[in-house]
This record gives sequence, C-alpha cells and structure tokens, in this order.
Amino acid sequence: MPELHDLIVRPVVTEKSSAAYGARKEYAFRVHSDATKPQIKAAIEILFKVSVTAVRTMVMRAKRRTYGRYQAPAVLEKAIVTLKEGDAIEVFEG
Repeated sequence: MPELHDLIVRPVVTEKSSAAYGARKEYAFRVHSDATKPQIKAAIEILFKVSVTAVRTMVMRAKRRTYGRYQAPAVLEKAIVTLKEGDAIEVFEG
C-alpha cells in the first residue's frame, strides 16, 4: 500500500471543480487507484491539517495508451472531499 504522500497524486483544478469549491466547499483530488476512503480522509487531514466530513470516490474513464504493440488502459481515480465548515485548503484559494 502506498504511503500518505503517495495516496494523493495531485489536486484537480478545472472549471467544474472550481465551481464546486465555490458553491459547496468540495475539493477534488486525483488519488492512487488502490486508496480507500478512510485512507484518503486520513491523508488529507494529515497533509493539509483540516477536518474532512465526507469523501466520495470515482473511477474516471481514460484514454488507452499505446506503447508499441502493448495497449495499457490508464486507470484514474478521483476523490471529492468535503471539509468541515470554516476549513480551507490553500492550493485552491489561488
């Protein structure tokens, strides 16, 4: 199983995720494909020092990558994290 720093791959900053942040204080992260909801919650709380109230995960459909004769499907997993009222993550504050 990956370490805490390896569970959270990167934040997802798009127009849709920015709108979700502005309306509902939900943050989107790309996470390791083997990560579970409790592990994601613990990693976010430790890394950003905030209180997480809910975690939703989804497997994103990705393009197939071709390397010579070998085709590898890219597995992407995204987590949407809701924080306790008053908490914020500076990455999204921009």
